[in-house]
Amino acid sequence: MEIERQNEDIVIRFNASLIDMEEVQKLTSYFRFLESNAKNQGTGEQAAELAREVHGAWWAKNRSRFIK
Repeated sequence: MEIERQNEDIVIRFNASLIDMEEVQKLTSYFRFLESNAKNQGTGEQAAELAREVHGAWWAKNRSRFIK
């Protein structure tokens, strides 16, 4: 495996025959999460408000599945 920095990028190279593509997808998803999180400028209260909104919207859409 090789890891190197090229300007603003980090390049990781490894033998493709040694790792399953599903594992590569999991790894890239994790790196996307880290990248997205690093750019986050929100406050904890903004995150909590967003969570409340998402939960409320989900509950409004799915309530009938749980309460008859």
